[in-house]
Formats: sequence, C-alpha cells, structure tokens
Amino acid sequence: MQTVVNNPGSAKEEDNIVQTPYSRTNPFQAKVLTNINLNKEGSSKETRHIELSLKGSGLSYEPGDCLGIIPENDPELVDMLLKEMKWDETEAVTINKQGDTLPLKEALTAHFEITLLTKKILQQAAQFTENEELLRLNENTDQVKEYIDGRDLLDMLRDFGPWNASAADIVSLLRKMPPRLYSIASSFRANPGEVHLTIGAVRYTAHGRNRKGVCSVQCSERTNEGETLPVFIQQNKHFNLPDSSETDVIMVGPGTGIAPFRSFIQERAVNKVTGRSWLFFGDQRSATDFLYQEELEGYRNDGILTKLDVAFSRDTEEKVYVQNKMLENSKELFEWLNNGAYFYVCGDKQYMAKDVHETLINIIAQEGNMTQEEAEAYLNDMQKQKRYQRDVY
Repeated sequence: MQTVVNNPGSAKEEDNIVQTPYSRTNPFQAKVLTNINLNKEGSSKETRHIELSLKGSGLSYEPGDCLGIIPENDPELVDMLLKEMKWDETEAVTINKQGDTLPLKEALTAHFEITLLTKKILQQAAQFTENEELLRLNENTDQVKEYIDGRDLLDMLRDFGPWNASAADIVSLLRKMPPRLYSIASSFRANPGEVHLTIGAVRYTAHGRNRKGVCSVQCSERTNEGETLPVFIQQNKHFNLPDSSETDVIMVGPGTGIAPFRSFIQERAVNKVTGRSWLFFGDQRSATDFLYQEELEGYRNDGILTKLDVAFSRDTEEKVYVQNKMLENSKELFEWLNNGAYFYVCGDKQYMAKDVHETLINIIAQEGNMTQEEAEAYLNDMQKQKRYQRDVY
C-alpha cells in the first residue's frame, strides 16, 4: 500500500510516497491509545471503542477499509487443552511447511486456530483414536455439520478419546490462526496517524461451556492502553463513499454496524461536502446502547448529518428495528434514492441485512408504483451503479 509520510515540506510530491513494509504477513505493532466500553451500566452488551496509533508505520486507509488484527487464543483455553491431554507445554512442535518450531504453549496461543472445528479436522483425527462414535459420526455429513457447530478442539479431544496421538500429531490437524477483520470506525484525514475500531465482545454458552470470541474478548479483557496489537490494513474496494461530494448518502448500521459510518461521517465533515447524509442506527436500549450518541447528535445539530433515525428494540412493547424506521420514512427515502442517493448497509448478515433488503424492495415498489419484479430490477440497477453497497458479516 502506498501512503504519504510526514514530510509536507518536500518539493517533489513523489518524495512523499513510501512503500510501507507492514502487511498481513508482517503486521505493525500498533499501540493502544484508548480502550473504553461504549455501553453504559445495565446493558447486556459490551462494545469496545479502541483507538490505535499508526505512528511510524507508514500505513493509511480510506473510509470503508478494514483493519486486520492477528489475535491470540485465550490463555485459559490453552491451559485447559494442555491439562486435558497432559501435554508438556515446552515441547517443540512444527508450525509450518518450512519446518519452523515453537514451544507447544506458544504455538497453541499465538499460531493455531483452536476455537473452530472443521469436517477435515474430524476426519483426520479419526486415525488417532479407536473411538467408534467418531468413526460413525464421520460417515454422516449432516451429523458432522451439527457436531462442529459451536464446538472447538477441546470438545473433540474430550468427546472422542482415548487418543493414540502426540501433541505434534494433534497440532498437525490445526489450521493457522486467521486474522480478524474489523470495519474501521475513523477517517484518517480527521484522525491522522490513528485508526479507531468498534468491537462487540462475543460471549455465549454452547454445549455446556462458556465460549468467547477469540479477538473480541482479547480486546475487551486482555488488551490495556499502552500495550500493542499486531495489525494491518485491508482495503475494501466494494464499500466506498461516492466520488462526488454532492451525492446524498443513506447509511443503515445498527450495533457495531455503525463503525464504517462513523468513518464516512468524519470524512464528509472534513471534506465539507454539500451532499446530504441520513443515518439509521439501532440497538437494544436507548439509555445504555446508543453508541456514539453525543457525537452523532452533535453531527446532526451541526448539519453534517441531515437526518438521524434511531430504533431501540427493547424500549417499547413492540420491537422496533431499523427497517421499521425506514418504512416510517418510506416516501422521503424513495425521493432520496430517486435523486441518486447511495444506500449503504453494515452489520448482521443473517437477519438485519436480509430484512433491510426486503424492506428496501417494498419501499421502492410502494413509493415508485412498481411491481415486486420492477422494484428488484431497480435495486439491481443501483447495485450495478455501486449505489447499493453492503458490508455484512
């Protein structure tokens, strides 16, 4: 990635361009400047606002880009694995095809994915046990799918022993720890040398055990201000602001889906654009879960955000979501679209993005006097023109 260094006095523009050495394979150790919980007391959620320094990295980014973090596994989970299998934590194990080795505890902590199972792992593990249940399970693809959902390496080792395998044998089944990608929640022009994230801590119970999101809980429980995280920039060419500063934008980002839109709004504020901005934000309760409330209301009061519509599902007897707010404003929303507005969605893929998509088609059909098919074609056209963009996960 090419980027500008701090050398504004240079006579030649090309002197300001350097090739940063930092990437996915060589992440930058970014210092944590701020790490706070955005949710207030009484909330059932924990959403971290994290500010990292990119000083000295040569890294920069555009609104819509992602930050990759190379996480580490929960030390408690690693200790449980070592104890379960009575492994020697200092034993050297091979971590790649080049034959590099690490002590077992370090390999399980920093190098391998241990919180997810795959069909391949179950199949390959069968060679190290005479457990008939595992052999039977592997014969049924549907049952394998059902088993691996919400389970991890520790579950497998507990469920299908005794194991006739060394630590090196089990480690050979594992895949390398993949980085976690997060939508960047800041504009580089508004915050030079910094990158901000909005991360929801993932905690849940499955199959009788408490589970934790690898990276989100590392950030919430084990990452203090002053420490560093290994990071890199991941460009996202499919989620960008319009080229023209006169274009209107409509943004739908409930929960942590607000992240890239904070970046968009900051960028448009710095660039003093003339196009209008409309944000739909939603969460559980207004009193505890209105992320970046003061900031967003400040942007609305200053006219940087033309409209701010919020939906809090637990504040009313009947649950209200962002798509309900879209319907309430269907006439105006369609007018914006018809005048060339860009429409963005960020957040939950399984439910929210699907509901927003269907609501959008219904609004286009209703307000544009179109059939369902015509409305779908209208939205497909918007997509082709890059006026309908989604960053869903």
